[in-house]
Amino acid sequence: MGARIRPPAVAGLFYTADPAQLAREVDAMLAEATPPEPEPGLAERPKALIAPHAGHVYSGPIAATAYKTIADAADIRRVVLLGPVHRVPVYGLALPDAEGFATPLGVIPLDVEAMDAIRALQQVVTSDPAHALEHSLEVHLPFLQRALGDFTLLPLAVGDAAPEDVAQVLEAVWGGDETLLVMSSDLSHYLPYEQARAVDAATAEQILALGPPLRHEQACGATPINGLLVAAPRHGLRPRLLDLRNSGDTAGDRDRVVGYGAFAFVEAAS
Repeated sequence: MGARIRPPAVAGLFYTADPAQLAREVDAMLAEATPPEPEPGLAERPKALIAPHAGHVYSGPIAATAYKTIADAADIRRVVLLGPVHRVPVYGLALPDAEGFATPLGVIPLDVEAMDAIRALQQVVTSDPAHALEHSLEVHLPFLQRALGDFTLLPLAVGDAAPEDVAQVLEAVWGGDETLLVMSSDLSHYLPYEQARAVDAATAEQILALGPPLRHEQACGATPINGLLVAAPRHGLRPRLLDLRNSGDTAGDRDRVVGYGAFAFVEAAS
C-alpha cells in the first residue's frame, strides 16, 4: 500500500498549477523580495516566521519577503506550519492522516514521527477534512520548496484553541536550528485602503510588542500567532517587521483590501 498523500487543493486557484511556471513565479518573487537588514545584535536567520496566505498574485510578494530570510538555509530540515481553518471547524489543532503533502513542484514528506508524538496532547486531533481543502497551509508550500529544497513538514490546521494550547504544541516540536516555525495569517479584511493601513500598522505594533493577544478581526490567523507570542519570549526571540502591505499594493483595487504582514522572530546573535 502506498503512502497517503494529500493532493494539492488550490493549485490553479490560489497559485499557478503548471510546475515550471510556478517555479519561475516563486523564484521571481523571492529574487525581488528585499527584507530589511537585521538589527545589530540579532541573528540573521529567523527561528519563526509569520507570513500571509492569500492567492500568490495578492500576497505572494509579502510572503516572499519572509521566505527570502531563510532561502538556501541548509540547516533547516523541518518546517512546522500552522494555519487557521477556513472551511471545516476544529476544536484544537488538527493533524492530517497523511504521510506527504503534494504541490505541482513535488511531494513534501511529513514528519510522521513528530506528528505521532504530539498526538498525545489533548488539544491535538486528527482530521483529514480540516486539511483537504484548506489553503492557509498549502499556499506556503511552493515558497518553502523553492527556498529550502528538501525538508519535512509538520502541518497543523488550527481551530478553536487558547494561546497556551498552541504554545504547548510549539514547545513540543521546537527543536533546534533544524526546525523552522511558520504561522500563516492575513491581517485586516475588506477595509478601505487607508483604513486598512492604519489598522494593520497597529496590529504590527502589537505583534512587535509580543502582545496583548490579537483578535480575529485583526488577523485570521490570530490563534497561531497568539501561541507564538506566548512561546517566543520563553526562548529569547524578538520579532522583526519585514513587510506590511495589502492587496491594494499588489493586485487588487483599493476600495476593499486584505492586509498582509511578514514578520521574523529571531534570537540575539551569539
